[in-house]
Amino acid sequence: MTSVYLDEIRPGMSATMARTVTERDIQLFGEATGDMNPVHFDEDYARKTIFRGRVAHGALSIGFISALLGTQLPGDGAIFVSASIVFKSPVRIGDTVVTTATVREIQGREVVMDCACRVEDRLVLESEARVLAPRRPAAPSAAPRS
Repeated sequence: MTSVYLDEIRPGMSATMARTVTERDIQLFGEATGDMNPVHFDEDYARKTIFRGRVAHGALSIGFISALLGTQLPGDGAIFVSASIVFKSPVRIGDTVVTTATVREIQGREVVMDCACRVEDRLVLESEARVLAPRRPAAPSAAPRS
């Protein structure tokens, strides 16, 4: 288990992860969510859109942010509370999405994170995410003597 506890988190701390989007990711995401929009599944259809070809679900990139917050910073025990999302550019099958989350500020137990997803040097998504960081578990009390 990996956690960065609330008392350890400081502004400026950051974490990064990378994930290459595959055909299987698109298929599984569509099946899991029911979003079978042809812009994700039908190349002929997608070529006629503003994207000029198939693109990954935008929410898949939001999932990368959730994964980063839930596994690295803060990690285990984190609760994703909210996010404001701005999609900047499409993600395609074969793109490696590099997701970064940086602590901007701490408001009580809530940690405000600046998040970004990039493909090479192209910004594809930016977000402000708010997460409840886990508190450090209480130390076990000593067993009473008999």
